[in-house]
Amino acid sequence: MKKNTNTLCATTARHSDAIQMANPPMYQGSTIIYERMADLAAAHHAYENGQESYTYGRKGTPTSRMLCEALTELEGGHRAYLCPSGLAALSTALLSQLSSGDHVLMVDTVYSPTRDLCEHVLKRLGVSTTYYNPFLGKDIADLIQPNTRVIFLESPGSLTLEIQDVPAITAVAKAHNIVTILDNTWATPLYFKAFEHGVDIVVQAVTKYLGGHSDVLMGAVIANQAAYKSVRNTAHQTGQFAGGMDISLVLRGLRTLPTRLREHERNALQIAQWFETQDAVDYVRHPALPSHPQHALWQRDFLGSTGLFTVAFKPEYSAAQINAMVESYDLFGIGYSWGGFESLALPVHPSHLAHVRSVTPVTQQSMVRYQIGLEGVDDLIADLQAGLSILG
Repeated sequence: MKKNTNTLCATTARHSDAIQMANPPMYQGSTIIYERMADLAAAHHAYENGQESYTYGRKGTPTSRMLCEALTELEGGHRAYLCPSGLAALSTALLSQLSSGDHVLMVDTVYSPTRDLCEHVLKRLGVSTTYYNPFLGKDIADLIQPNTRVIFLESPGSLTLEIQDVPAITAVAKAHNIVTILDNTWATPLYFKAFEHGVDIVVQAVTKYLGGHSDVLMGAVIANQAAYKSVRNTAHQTGQFAGGMDISLVLRGLRTLPTRLREHERNALQIAQWFETQDAVDYVRHPALPSHPQHALWQRDFLGSTGLFTVAFKPEYSAAQINAMVESYDLFGIGYSWGGFESLALPVHPSHLAHVRSVTPVTQQSMVRYQIGLEGVDDLIADLQAGLSILG
């Protein structure tokens, strides 16, 4: 029987090797002890052949297995692997598919640490990168080189929230035997079904909505059957793993994920609509708004929206004025992360965007990226209204 999202998040990964509990036990430790050499050898043999077995804490525990099974079930992939941060998961996904001499097509609006990975680590390893316009769909075929091995997508795009035509791009990739990797952190597995749209490998910054409480750093790579062996080998050979306490916190966060996302969505959409009525605002980039340039794509492919969007203020306001406005907020902290219960605001100025864009136009006005949390929406709007008075 197919379960709805609420039921799935509430019931997944509740088993253990001993008894079923609403909250499964946490295994915290490094050493797994066997009484017989034959049993240890059998466990090692099973592990080397891709089966679930326990030989050493870094290579898996019942706690990590439960979260990996839950993420696999939610995403619809074949296997999941845990990493100590979202960036570690991105690195693992890319390194699992690329070798010296290979070429990667990277969306220009990607999360800036992923760009840094390309410009430093991958370049040093002999992997070349071409950044492509996020508005490309099937025409991405024109950029494919003989050595292109990966097309990387992030939809919506970082900071400026462009929506990509994921099915069109994955269709081209499959026709050329190229692996597609998608950073699906904004939508989560609840609001974008990446594998159903043809993606091969999905990356989640579990730090964000899946954890949901701003107390965990973790990433996950979820792979389809064709890609899972290379992902598994890279994750294990580079020592990627997460600790038992963090895994337990994420398992806890999954239970309330649908409820939290509905509240994030409702609050953020109401505030985004309010911003569109303000004289100081040039435009709002929220995919669920009809004013978003790719709103039709969002409607076609996504099942909902979350709490992160960007507001561009009119060009006459200086960076100093925008910074002062953000610093005046009482309920919005200033911080890089998002996806937790708290609201955040991060100024994004043209000078910053110029360093993280190669082929897409850079806006000439300052923007603020808002993460809308779980506070009362009326209180948040009152805080934002008071901040606008700083602009005059």
